[in-house]
Amino acid sequence: MKLLITNGHLIDPAEGQNSGKHLLIENGRVAAWLGANDELPTDIETFDATGLIVAPGFIDLHVHLREPGQEHKETIATGAAAAVVGGWTSICCMPNTKPINDNAAITRFIIEQSNRAGLANVFPIGAITKGSDGSELAEMGEMKTAGIVAVSDDGRPVPNAGMMRRALEYAKDFDLTVVDHCEDKSLSHGGVMHEGKMSLLLGLKGMPALAEDIDAMRDVLLSEATGAKVHIAHISTKGAVEAVRWAKSKGLRVTSEVAPHHFALTDEAVEGYDTSTKMAPPLRSREHVEAVLEAIKDGTIDAIATDHAPHHADEKNLEYDRAPFGITGLETAIGLAFEKLVHPGIIDLVRLVEMFSTNPAKIFGLEERGTLKVGSIADVTIINPDLEWTYDVNQTKSKSKNSPFHNQTFRGCAVATIVGGKIVYQR
Repeated sequence: MKLLITNGHLIDPAEGQNSGKHLLIENGRVAAWLGANDELPTDIETFDATGLIVAPGFIDLHVHLREPGQEHKETIATGAAAAVVGGWTSICCMPNTKPINDNAAITRFIIEQSNRAGLANVFPIGAITKGSDGSELAEMGEMKTAGIVAVSDDGRPVPNAGMMRRALEYAKDFDLTVVDHCEDKSLSHGGVMHEGKMSLLLGLKGMPALAEDIDAMRDVLLSEATGAKVHIAHISTKGAVEAVRWAKSKGLRVTSEVAPHHFALTDEAVEGYDTSTKMAPPLRSREHVEAVLEAIKDGTIDAIATDHAPHHADEKNLEYDRAPFGITGLETAIGLAFEKLVHPGIIDLVRLVEMFSTNPAKIFGLEERGTLKVGSIADVTIINPDLEWTYDVNQTKSKSKNSPFHNQTFRGCAVATIVGGKIVYQR
């Protein structure tokens, strides 16, 4: 099976490539980069990428697919379908399913369901502790053999430093990255939005930035002590950013990601009590959003990940303090990145590809992905940086519609998603 992508502008930060090239794909792998003077093969499938960006396939380090156990919110197949519409060729799914992915059998089930769907690659993330209850380490080695790419207890962060230290030491033996949702629950318990002026005005219990700051600093200090790889999930506060910046200045094995809603919105969006603005970490005040934008600009934040968290409409259609945390995000991430980062000049296209593809592949050690070098797996995201489009939750491929970006118009989106050399989505 062959595919020729012609006339595109190829950006591959891993290879230092940022120029016009034709891309030849054979048998699911990149076969050649061809220049203007090279003879192009004929009689094969061709995709004309004139005016488009051809990039290594985008990798989302943080999604919730709900299967097994909560298929009324999302299945692996529907999540993967939403992913390819959003330009993602690979997604990494958190373990908070029912039952929790804390053993090899569930890991294998997720991979089997992904293969059956045949859309985006799905890489499972295993639990750090059994049942994600923070008391006993899960069998990381067995899960890695089965196919996990990292470990995390995500929404139920490891509660104490002693357990987190043991987890880091254990994960290091298997060369696994430990992903942490930084939140000191003793500070944030009962909160439903960012603690500050807006929470006071709206009469809602707040979640202080300090809850994230303390856990982030704990984790980078533990990374220094153990030499293990720590990845700070959905970073949202000025203090957490400073912790990561300090870790990088010390050469520690610490990385971080940001969700698009944390650089696109502030806590002022909660004013109408729309439960699609309720997430954890919560939308922060302008001061924190500005710190996040600066960290994206200077490279402190490594990756953009959606924290796609689908919920059934009945669950979200409750009072603000009773509705679950989380929003969908797979189909709007690229649009938000262009609107809030690229078009305003905060980052350029090379940095965009680095945050969506190159760095995520490095963080989880996804070999032969995050690049289009010859011989690599042919996962490709093709982008039109100037195409205007409007997001309609009623047209989403996800089972859930809990997004605050309904009817928002964007400029820039994925127009084709190629997984293993096969076009699985074309706009």
